[in-house]
Amino acid sequence: MEVIRVNDTAIDEAAVLAEMQYHPAASAEEAGRKAAEALAVRELLLQRAEALGYDREDEDAIDQVIAAEVSLPAPDEESCRRYYEANRSQFRSPTLYDARHILIPAMPEDEEERETARLQAEKLIALLKADPELFGQLAKEYSACSSKDNGGHLGQFASDTTVPEFETFLDELQVGQLSPAPVPTRYGFHVLQLIQREPGRDLPFDSVQQRVSDYLCESVFRTAVRQYIAMLVAEAEISGVALAGAESPLVQ
Repeated sequence: MEVIRVNDTAIDEAAVLAEMQYHPAASAEEAGRKAAEALAVRELLLQRAEALGYDREDEDAIDQVIAAEVSLPAPDEESCRRYYEANRSQFRSPTLYDARHILIPAMPEDEEERETARLQAEKLIALLKADPELFGQLAKEYSACSSKDNGGHLGQFASDTTVPEFETFLDELQVGQLSPAPVPTRYGFHVLQLIQREPGRDLPFDSVQQRVSDYLCESVFRTAVRQYIAMLVAEAEISGVALAGAESPLVQ
């Protein structure tokens, strides 16, 4: 590995190897590259801390540099409103569901087991179509979910709290409807009945203004730090690692 130098300071291979654990990647080569970039950026910022009169051994040295040299204007109400109006789908209360199910378990990779589970779920659906009152009894007898002790009833839960395929079926069912076919998920096959559904609603701007402001502040911060690092990279003498300017690793 080529020795990494940031101005007059060398970063040895041992430091890069130790840093790699914090940069999971598809290959050791990629993890090493990310680790080298992170260490080079860190050294660049610590050198700037020294130039500004801060103690580079202080764990807050980099934060002090960013606070001193990166301007972070707070978003005004108009900016927050523009973002809110352009991204209304992000600011909705979750849909609430009330449902019950019977889970016939099957591992995703076991095709034979899944086919057996699917056929079992189809038989249960046929029984329930003939007599809906059997749901609790069949759940207790066949379901692999702990909800079987409550008649298969899952209680009220919000959107994005279950596996996506489960939620897709819940959105397609009418209130009170039994799933016409078994619902496949990574856990097996479900016999599913929707008891109630309360759609999410748009949240008013006043209730989410602080959340919008925090998001925009974070976005501005990341952009400003990228630009600041790019400026430091352009002014430094760096070898052994290619820093991509504004795309360099951010300070954590």
